[in-house]
Amino acid sequence: MVKIDKHQYTKEEWHRIRDERRREKAIKRGLKPPPVKNDPHANTKRSKHQAFVLGNGTSRADIIPDELIVHGKIYGCNALYRTFVPDYLVAVDVKMVLEINKAKFQHKHTVWTNPNKAFQSMKGLNFFAPSKGWSSGPTALWFASQHGYEKIYILGFDYKGLNDGSKFNNIYADTPNYKKSLDGATFYGNWLRQTKQVIKENPNIQYIRVKLADNFEPEELNIFLNYKTITVDQFKTQLNLS
Repeated sequence: MVKIDKHQYTKEEWHRIRDERRREKAIKRGLKPPPVKNDPHANTKRSKHQAFVLGNGTSRADIIPDELIVHGKIYGCNALYRTFVPDYLVAVDVKMVLEINKAKFQHKHTVWTNPNKAFQSMKGLNFFAPSKGWSSGPTALWFASQHGYEKIYILGFDYKGLNDGSKFNNIYADTPNYKKSLDGATFYGNWLRQTKQVIKENPNIQYIRVKLADNFEPEELNIFLNYKTITVDQFKTQLNLS
């Protein structure tokens, strides 16, 4: 872990960062982590065996994150914080981290990012050490995989763009710090390679990708016995969601 100068933070901020780092150390050692203080979902009885990683592809547009809270921990990415507080928010894009910092979201909630000179003066952020150098979605998937879950649902990992793969595919298209909906699709090769690496390195975790029936399905992932896909409708039925 990156060494942190506690004198840069208020007492409240430092206690939150200290407690989060203690939890991370306990998890890595296979010990029971201490409870999260000021957990936004603390009063909700939740499954400890599964978690949800929310990318921002449009396939998850009809899934309400609040309905997932009772079913397990939630790892979100980037602009998800605008409308929902996940247990862990992962953001590695500089523009998004600057936006999050401007909103002071990390002062009350848990945000993880990569070390960056642009963030040196920002208080309240947690840093991956060393940085994986990955995109936010696969980084969040890797992070969740370190926390001892038996099953991880992957939502909003669409890979290909819209309109036969040619247009930008993101729930937050046409909003600040995101491309326009008519812009070209983002290259998905790195996302796919990084996702594949996480699944390969964690054979004891069952990964379930939730997608629309006509979404792209990478053949590279279907070789793994610990990976499968279900449709959004099947997912809603399994968890009794609206």
